[in-house]
Amino acid sequence: MEHTPVGSVRNAADGRRTDAPPTERRAPRMPREQRRAQLLDAAHQVFVAHGYHGAAMDEIAETAQVSKPVLYQHFPGKRELYLALLDHHLSVLTEALLSALQSTSDNKERVNAVIRTYFDFIAAKHQAYRLIFESDLLNDPDVSDRFEDFNARIADEITGVISGDTTLPRAQAVLMGRSLFGMAQVAARSWLEVADDVEQDVASDLVSRLAWRGISRFPKES
Repeated sequence: MEHTPVGSVRNAADGRRTDAPPTERRAPRMPREQRRAQLLDAAHQVFVAHGYHGAAMDEIAETAQVSKPVLYQHFPGKRELYLALLDHHLSVLTEALLSALQSTSDNKERVNAVIRTYFDFIAAKHQAYRLIFESDLLNDPDVSDRFEDFNARIADEITGVISGDTTLPRAQAVLMGRSLFGMAQVAARSWLEVADDVEQDVASDLVSRLAWRGISRFPKES
């Protein structure tokens, strides 16, 4: 008896094989890391659209065009998917902010670069900021710990610049560093509410000028 391959069915009338319905097809095989990236991209779309609690693994699998077993092979559950996405986006934003800080030795340009980086991230079409700053899992210890680690890392880098350039005691430099970082973060998110009336470059420049007016009062140590 001739074997009918998986993914095909016989036409009852003439015995010819026809493709199985799309829901029965297997997802094309691909390298594990490529598949993982595909699943994370699909999860990103669903989480941004519906939030964590409104997202469903069924919809993520459908968006990725894979079966749920394939999805579960890579991620045990929705929470693991969300944490993996959060880690990715926090890492990307961290690297961008560190690059901005290290891009120049001119402190005024440093302030401009950091604030521009925040505005660029907030304005990006991928809307990854929703997963970080508007998460409906902020009370989850694993999420809040990641967010706090991110804030502390960048604030400490800014503090290091302030401490190295001024005569401020360490504790005061820490307070200033965290304040500047917090202002950049809140300002960029607040800009979204008036984005139709204030262009991104104009908003970024306004906030940069405000920040520089404060920090420039503390001259570099000779």
